[in-house]
Amino acid sequence: MTDKPVSEMSFEEAMRELETVVDQLERGDVALDASIALYERGSTLKKRCEDELKRAEEKVAAITLDTDGTPTGTKPVEGL
Repeated sequence: MTDKPVSEMSFEEAMRELETVVDQLERGDVALDASIALYERGSTLKKRCEDELKRAEEKVAAITLDTDGTPTGTKPVEGL
């Protein structure tokens, strides 16, 4: 685990750390207190990844296409 705040992580960083957390929890060789802390960190990482994916999906949905399917620009997305 890194000391970097989850809110400052890129999607890729958060996914890598989430995979590490899951691996540690699945092995089951972590003390109870450490497992709880890992679970909480994992939950925060999961939310970060979900939020970043949603934001990316909204950006893709905002791309406008012409009649041939060629991107012509973007339309404004509310809340971004």
